[in-house]
Amino acid sequence: MNHPTLEPAAAADTLRTWLAEADRVLITAGAGLSAAAGYDYGDEDRFQELFPALHRIGLRSRYLVGVSLPPALLWGYWAVHIDDIRFSPDPNPLYQRLRSLVGDKDHWVMTSNVDALFARGGFAPDRVFTPQGDYGRYQCATPCTPATWDNRPLVAQLLATYDPATGAITDPSALPRCPNCGGEVEINVRIGPEFVDGPYLPAGRRLRHWLGTAPVDTRLLILEFGAGFNTPGVIRWPGEHLTRHLPHSRLVRVNPTHPETPADLAGRTLPVPVGADHLIDALTMPHLTPDPTETP
Repeated sequence: MNHPTLEPAAAADTLRTWLAEADRVLITAGAGLSAAAGYDYGDEDRFQELFPALHRIGLRSRYLVGVSLPPALLWGYWAVHIDDIRFSPDPNPLYQRLRSLVGDKDHWVMTSNVDALFARGGFAPDRVFTPQGDYGRYQCATPCTPATWDNRPLVAQLLATYDPATGAITDPSALPRCPNCGGEVEINVRIGPEFVDGPYLPAGRRLRHWLGTAPVDTRLLILEFGAGFNTPGVIRWPGEHLTRHLPHSRLVRVNPTHPETPADLAGRTLPVPVGADHLIDALTMPHLTPDPTETP
């Protein structure tokens, strides 16, 4: 593996050059990008603020996969979590700065994040591929149908009967059921084999077409932010695969804990061992060229 050798400021200078030289840009992102933007699922203080009842029973983060909760508590959690993460009306400044970096370059986004922060930050929604799903939709848990449904009305219905003191939905009739079969439902995100991926396949096909029809000499720059080893097959390894198979491509891996890049890609990768916010801030600050006439 290639380990970082450049200081963040020097890495930012290299990235500016690579970005200027690129014909196309593919932004890939994992949970680290949203964490850098202020949505850190492991932030215990924020968890306690939003979910005091769950904190009292010993839970400490939003990583609740595999945690068994009664339906009233589970849907109380989902309503507050999704309202906070997915339906905040304001764009996120970090994502807006990232969008400004790309400028008018021909670009796409592929992300394991399900929070829609790219679209809310100014990226074209039809050029954002989210193979892991979307907090904005729900599905039958079976599933009895390939249909999925907008969950904004569902979240509003749940919040109307949510009790912050107990963390529970107080009206059992507000708990969701499948509109098709009346069975249980779940958020439309990839947790198990029941995941309904139909809403995301068209974007995946368009992304593959965009990559597959590029001229052979296209200079593709892959900007990877915050993709570790929780689901490396979604973001991290595909970026390496693309870099290997597209001879004029380059990969920038921005990750404070796992920035290493494969040794066989030396010369075409840039491992940056900082959080996405630090690098994006450095890139979007005014870049001043020293005056050669001035005496240090």
